[in-house]
Amino acid sequence: MPETRPQPARRGCLPATTLLAAVLIFAAKLKRALPIATARVTLLGVPVDPLTMPEALARAEGFIASRRPHHIVTADASGVMQAQDDPALLGIMQQAALVTPDGAGVLLAARMRGVQLPARVSGVDLVEQLSALAAQKGYLVYLFGAAEGVAAEAAEKLKARHPGLTIVGTRNGFFTPAEEPQIVRDIAATHPDLLFVALGIPKQEQFIRGYFTELNVPVMIGVGGSFDVIAGRLQRAPVWMQRTGLEWLYRITQQPKRLPRLAALPRFIVAAWREKV
Repeated sequence: MPETRPQPARRGCLPATTLLAAVLIFAAKLKRALPIATARVTLLGVPVDPLTMPEALARAEGFIASRRPHHIVTADASGVMQAQDDPALLGIMQQAALVTPDGAGVLLAARMRGVQLPARVSGVDLVEQLSALAAQKGYLVYLFGAAEGVAAEAAEKLKARHPGLTIVGTRNGFFTPAEEPQIVRDIAATHPDLLFVALGIPKQEQFIRGYFTELNVPVMIGVGGSFDVIAGRLQRAPVWMQRTGLEWLYRITQQPKRLPRLAALPRFIVAAWREKV
């Protein structure tokens, strides 16, 4: 087999990663004894709930018990910045039943406001933990989105990791506007308790809110690229990188095309600082 040579770094990567590293150093300096937030923290108009993963799971169980539809948003710096230029997306986030802090930037911005959010609650972790809960409690799950075959692969991995999990359907995320009503009917017909939508922001949030009543799923979550990670098509960063806020760096090595999105982090921090001032 021919030797695989490492690809040269793309022009512009070094300044961007250096800037992000500087942001994280700044974050470390802010890590001091701050009170834990006890109520929603609003960052650039986006409400973020201060909660741990067990608390998020308990809220989701309450939503399922109610049998009414609920939208959970996982908010990272990129999504919050998109909402600044998209009033409709901002409105969707403000209407969500639960907004979890997904990303080091959101945690840092809260500390800049003088409070700490107790934990990061990411989309991929929510999919895993809610799937484990569904296997225990008999909840029904539907996976919608990602490229052809990815949702089905993710479903098989989740069922293998969580014996007893019932996944009532999967579908890829490629469709025309004319196909949307039938997709909604197909999902609703399976009566899932949990719907994971992996269409990327803002499309996944728009889909959930646009068909909120018709879907009528107790828990609906936009989960971005989570299916690719769960299916094994992308590797998750080592735990130590997740805990230290360096998961973005690991992600760049696998998807260099995501680098422009990371520019949202320093922009977000600057905007959050200006809002505080």
